[in-house]
Amino acid sequence: MALNGTEILDIIPCQEYMPIADFPGVFQPCRKSNVGEPLYFEEGELLMQTVYILSGPAGVGKSTTSSALVDALKNSAYISGDDVSHMHVRGRQKPWESKSELSLIWNNILGLTRNFVLNGIDVVIDYVTFPDEAYWLRDKLMDLTQNVVYVVLMTDHETLLKRDQLRIPEHQMGERCLILIQEFNESGLNRKYLLDTDQKNVDEINLVIDDIMNNKQYSLDD
Repeated sequence: MALNGTEILDIIPCQEYMPIADFPGVFQPCRKSNVGEPLYFEEGELLMQTVYILSGPAGVGKSTTSSALVDALKNSAYISGDDVSHMHVRGRQKPWESKSELSLIWNNILGLTRNFVLNGIDVVIDYVTFPDEAYWLRDKLMDLTQNVVYVVLMTDHETLLKRDQLRIPEHQMGERCLILIQEFNESGLNRKYLLDTDQKNVDEINLVIDDIMNNKQYSLDD
């Protein structure tokens, strides 16, 4: 096909990929048998990959903890919700002030997460995630995996503000950190998903990661 004198190649999916019903134009890899034959996923078949959602107010240590968790996993991907948010450049609104902007962010996070899981990769999502958003994501992944872990990092007000001040100026949230604590308190969050980092320091990060990976209480259930 040619457009204004420029040849445009029609993209045809490789036979080793199959379409995803809910995502027109998006294809997932087929499994291969021992002899290299494409093997399609059976309907209702679930994958073993785990999706970790690390949440909490700004400045609580989500990025540090997420990076350590990604390093601890054998085959993993890191999704920064803030980075996804800033992919929208012109016309972007603050997600806490715009439902449509927040919806755009979460649908983009969902698309990335599904793609990684379909390729056999564990996913770590680093973003301020309230319970209703975590459950929404879990439900959208139910056809792929039931292994969704939800951890809300938390600390006291004074420590949070001190940590926020250690961030580069353009990333500091100031009083917004404390507002987020209040919003989590009012969100109906089940306290079993809380991980108190008051007494934790950088040297103890391995203990935190071990807790996140092995403590069944963080598995997102009903």
